[in-house]
Amino acid sequence: MNWKSAYRSFYYERAPEPADLSLDPAATAMLSIDVQNIYLQVSDDPVEAERWEPFRRRMRGTVIPATRALQDAFRAAGMDVIHARIACLLEDGRDRSLSQKKPGWNYLLLPKESEASRIVPELAPRPGEIVITKTTDSALTGTNLRLILANMGIRNVVLTGIFTDQCVSSTVRSLADESFNVIVVEDCCAAGTDELHRRELEIINMIYCHVLSSAELRAILGR
Repeated sequence: MNWKSAYRSFYYERAPEPADLSLDPAATAMLSIDVQNIYLQVSDDPVEAERWEPFRRRMRGTVIPATRALQDAFRAAGMDVIHARIACLLEDGRDRSLSQKKPGWNYLLLPKESEASRIVPELAPRPGEIVITKTTDSALTGTNLRLILANMGIRNVVLTGIFTDQCVSSTVRSLADESFNVIVVEDCCAAGTDELHRRELEIINMIYCHVLSSAELRAILGR
């Protein structure tokens, strides 16, 4: 099964195959979302640590290596690599969106200078690469990323990062609403569980984005 037939929801299970993709390098950028130190930390609670171990295995074994390889391919081709991370601008986090202040797992107090808020070393921005700091899920909402992409002449955004069903999905929808062409690279993304990851890809695929593997994307870029 290839990208034209994979990850189809009820709405698109009988839809015709999409046309071949053609990506102008000058109009295409890669955007990596929220692969930050905090999400790779192991909890002091052994039950919680075990619960999140499959996610960390996917991140270390698949997502981070595949994302790094894709970043390097974009850089080698002279294409833009952009980074987004979630962090608050004020130490007390008053500038965070409501979704980041609610109690529970999604509560985040990540001051922008803290080690926990930094992008993991393997995917660290290179000198001169744009880094967006956001205080909500979507990398477009509440930042100047929309203006930056427009000024750069970018129409195609290749999305990687975490979490598939939260910040990645929110960014995909925001970009699609602004009429950008969006590609989500499935092996460069992860959710809390593989099931959540797959289901969210089915939900957003074909209506808000196209879901491809990194190998499929590199083949398209190489044409």
